[in-house]
Amino acid sequence: MHKRIHQRFAVAFDYPVIFTRDVFEPTNLALVQALGRLREKRRQRVMFFVDQGILGRVSKPGRNALSQITRYCAIHTEKMELVSPPQVVPGGEALKNSFNRALVMVRDLLAQHLDRQSFVIVIGGGAVLDVVGFAASLVHRGLRVVRLPTTVLAQCDSGVGVKTAVNFGTAKNQVGTFAPPFAVINDFDWLASLPDRDWRGGIAEAFKVALIQDAVFFRWLCCHAAKLRARQMALMQRLIFRCAALHLDHICNGGDPFEMGHARPLDFGHWSAHRLEVLSHYRIGHGQAVAAGIALDASYAVCLGWLAPQDFHALVCGLQQAGLPVWYPEMAQCNRYGQTMIFQGLEEFREHLGGALTLTVPRGAGQRAEIHGVDFTVMKNCLADLQALQAADPLRERSRK
Repeated sequence: MHKRIHQRFAVAFDYPVIFTRDVFEPTNLALVQALGRLREKRRQRVMFFVDQGILGRVSKPGRNALSQITRYCAIHTEKMELVSPPQVVPGGEALKNSFNRALVMVRDLLAQHLDRQSFVIVIGGGAVLDVVGFAASLVHRGLRVVRLPTTVLAQCDSGVGVKTAVNFGTAKNQVGTFAPPFAVINDFDWLASLPDRDWRGGIAEAFKVALIQDAVFFRWLCCHAAKLRARQMALMQRLIFRCAALHLDHICNGGDPFEMGHARPLDFGHWSAHRLEVLSHYRIGHGQAVAAGIALDASYAVCLGWLAPQDFHALVCGLQQAGLPVWYPEMAQCNRYGQTMIFQGLEEFREHLGGALTLTVPRGAGQRAEIHGVDFTVMKNCLADLQALQAADPLRERSRK
C-alpha cells in the first residue's frame, strides 16, 4: 500500500517597470513610490550598489552619482534609511567572472543586518545587475531588489527580466537564480553619456525579440537603424519601451517564466553569442555577440526554408547600419582537432536546457519555431555566408570602433 500527498501551489509575482528621467532629482518620486508600493508602515532600509563604470559618466551635467544618491536619501529620510554609503563595484564581465565578488557582496549585505523587507538598489549595466541580484537572492533566500539599469541593453532586456547569474569556468551564466525584481526604473538620462559600443549593443537585443515576435517592430528597426546608430534619443526611447514590453509579455504570458521546459525563445541566437564572448575573452560585447548570433540562426532558418531571403538580408542590413557586425574571426576559430569551436556553444546550451537541445529560430518575420538538431555542414556554410556579407559591408571598419 502506498500513500501519497500531491502538493501543488502557485506564487504570483508582480513588479512595475517605470520609465522616467533624472531619477535622483528630489522632486522625482519614482524611487520613493516604488519602495513604498506595498504601503507598509515602515521606514524602508536601503543599500545601494553602483557600477563603477557610471562614475565617469553623468546623467546630467554637473551631477555626481554618489552625491546624488546620498542627497536624495537625505531629502526623503522619512521614507528611506540609507544603511551605508553606496558601494561601488566594478562593472562588465570582469565582475561576472568572479564568483568571489558575489560572496563578498553576500557578506556585505549580511553585515548591514538587512531583513527580507529591506531593499538592495543596484545601479549599472547588465553585469552589475546580474551579480548584485544573484548575491541578494541568496541572503535570507531573497532580499528585495530594485534595478536601475544604465545601458540600452539592460533597460530593454536583461534589466526587466527575472534572472540573475554569474559566469563560472568557461561558460556564461553557469550559476544563477530566478529572482524577479521588486521594481525596475529605467532612467533615460543615463543613456546620453553611453559609449557607442553600449549604445549599439542594446539595438541587437531589439532585433532579436522583434524578428521572432513582432514583424511591425522588426520593419521599424530596419527602417530606423541608421538613425538609431546616430543616437537619436527619441527613437531609442521608443525602442526601449517596445522591446521591454515584448520581453515582459513573454515572461508573463509565455507559459514558462522560470524556464522549466526545454525552449527559451528569448535566448534566440544566444548559443553562439555566449560562446563568441568567451572565445574573444569578452573583447566582443554581449550585444555585439548577439547580433552575430541572431544573424547566424536567421541564415540557418533561410536554409530550412522558414525565413524569406529578403527578410534575412533586411536583418543583416539593419544590424550593419546600426553598427553591429554579423561576423567575427572568432566564429571560424578551430581547435587542434580542426573542430569549429563556436559549436561548443550548442552543447553548453543543451546542458542549460536540461539535456535536450532546443533552438528558437525565426519562421517568417515576427514568428518563431523550435528545432532540436543542427546540420553542421549547413551551419558552416552559414558562417561562410556571414563572413562574406560582413566583408561587403561598407561600414565595417566604423562598426568595429
